Amino acid sequence: MPRFLFALFGGFLVSLAAGASAFEAPVAWSVSRQMIVVTTDDWHTDHGTLRNYERDAGGWHSVGPPVSVAIGKHGSAWGIGLHPAPTGGPVKVEGDGRSPAGIFRIGEAFGYAEHNATALPYRGLSASDYCVDVGSSPYYNQLVDETKVGEEAVAGATEPMRRDLHFHGDHAYRIGFVIEHNAAGRKGAGSCIFAHLWKSPTSPTAGCTAMTDEAMERLLGWLDPKKKPVFVLLPRAEYGRLRDAWNLPAL
Repeated sequence: MPRFLFALFGGFLVSLAAGASAFEAPVAWSVSRQMIVVTTDDWHTDHGTLRNYERDAGGWHSVGPPVSVAIGKHGSAWGIGLHPAPTGGPVKVEGDGRSPAGIFRIGEAFGYAEHNATALPYRGLSASDYCVDVGSSPYYNQLVDETKVGEEAVAGATEPMRRDLHFHGDHAYRIGFVIEHNAAGRKGAGSCIFAHLWKSPTSPTAGCTAMTDEAMERLLGWLDPKKKPVFVLLPRAEYGRLRDAWNLPAL
C-alpha cells in the first residue's frame, strides 16, 4: 500500500476508534432501567439534590419528589465506576473527604436489622463487620466479617459497620446501600462509599451520600436489581456537558 494511503487509512482507523469510544460510554448502563441522580452546584459543594428515574420505551421518567442530600465535606471528585476515564476536575483519592463523581453500580443494601423489606441483596450487620479503608490490607474497599478474616486484616480500619455499637448509638448505617466506586480495590483510590442516613441537613460526610430516613426507606423499597440500577453523582455543569453522550435524564 502506498505510504500516503497507509497514513490516510491509519488516520481513518484512529478516527473510527475515537468515534466508537465516544459512544461506548453509555453501553455499561444501557441496560439500566433505574437511575439515582445526585447533582451539586460545583466540585466543592458539600450538598446536593437527589432525583430518581425509571426508563421505558419512551425514555427516562422522574419517579417521586427530589430530596436534599449531604455529600463529602470537601465536595466531589471523579471516581472509578462505569464511566470512561475523566478529563478535567479533581480525582478521588483515599481520605480526601470527597464523594466520587461518575456513574456506579448499586451494590448490596445493609442495615442494623437482620432483615429489610428491599429487593436488593441485603446484609444484616453485626459488631464484627467492617469496611476496610486501610490500603495495605488485602481486603481494601471490601465489607468483611472480622471473625472470618481475622483481626489483622481489619487492623486500623475506621469503618465498623455497626456504628450504633462502636460509636455511642450512631444511626448512620441503620439502613443504606453500597455505591460501587473502585470495585476492583485500586489502592489509594478511595474506599467504603455508601448511601446512608444523615446526621442533619448541614452535616457533610467523609465521602458518602447521606439523606433522611424517609428518603432512604423510599429508595430501598423502589430499587430493583432486575432493573440494573445505577447511581450518578455529578456537578451540574458536568451533568449538562455529558448528558447527551451518556444518555442521562433531563433534570
